[in-house]
Amino acid sequence: MARRVGVSDATVSRVLNGKPGVSDATRQAVLTAVDVLGYERPTQLRGVRARLVGLVLPELQNPIFPALAEVAGGALVQLGYTPVLCTRTAGGLTEAEYVAMLLDQHVSGVIFCGGLTETEHAALLKRGVPVVLLNAAVDYPGFPRVSTDDAAAVRQAYAHLTAMGHTDIGLMVGPEHHMPSRRKLAAFTRLTSGSGAHHPVGHALFSFEGGQAVAAELLSAGATALICGSDVLALGAIRAARRRGLTVPGDLSVVGYDDSAFMNYTDPPLTTLRQPIEAMSRAAVTLLVNQISGENPTPQELLHEPELVVRNSTAPPLVTRLGAARGA
Repeated sequence: MARRVGVSDATVSRVLNGKPGVSDATRQAVLTAVDVLGYERPTQLRGVRARLVGLVLPELQNPIFPALAEVAGGALVQLGYTPVLCTRTAGGLTEAEYVAMLLDQHVSGVIFCGGLTETEHAALLKRGVPVVLLNAAVDYPGFPRVSTDDAAAVRQAYAHLTAMGHTDIGLMVGPEHHMPSRRKLAAFTRLTSGSGAHHPVGHALFSFEGGQAVAAELLSAGATALICGSDVLALGAIRAARRRGLTVPGDLSVVGYDDSAFMNYTDPPLTTLRQPIEAMSRAAVTLLVNQISGENPTPQELLHEPELVVRNSTAPPLVTRLGAARGA
């Protein structure tokens, strides 16, 4: 441990025994190392909250989550905190188990990217741990929230496609209980109400395979273009079109959501809604650190405007395309 922190064994001993003669910065570095390495603090130090911050992610397969963690983690390190990455994997710890572990380690605060359960929500509120929700999957009260404006994203995508001449525009989003997906659907319903065109909607698992399966259904329903709730879903939609002998964007226009890594290098390069990852992550860190410093949490949700990035997966519809899609 002494080697990890860059101090002598005697300094570590003074810290763990509560002795004077150690700077605050060195004392905190030693205590953080104790927590990170999984050692138990001495009894007299267990009530001292560590400068650890949990970053809880639902997965790492979607590139948007590592991107959020990278920016947030870097900002926390600059402020003297140690980020602890917690993500669900097959056979690994659940989010509830991660929360219990973080509480045992006297964590200073937690940033949730995605959602948390009602049990976790109650436990964190009871312990008074500062929490910020980033693109919250479920709308739990009592925690500050930082989100992308999903309604604005759908409006931008819909305006782009209608300007190209598309009328039969479909929407593919995540599960029905997923808050960002519900917001996208509500905005889409407002935009398409009374239009008289085909506007099929599908809910998919956030995976390539989920996007491919649901996109096939939307193509059969007559969609000439698809607005997708993630880039991964959009890539699945492109595969579904090609499996039917259709081309993108010649036969089907596709708009993604996130602008995650490498979307400029896909075939075709993906038109997508770019989430402002840098601004959102730093806002979440600021809100969390303010809470840790004793400020009351911000009750309002901070909505960040997405940016439409137009590439080559969208184009005006072909006259023959609608019939081809329905007959496939």
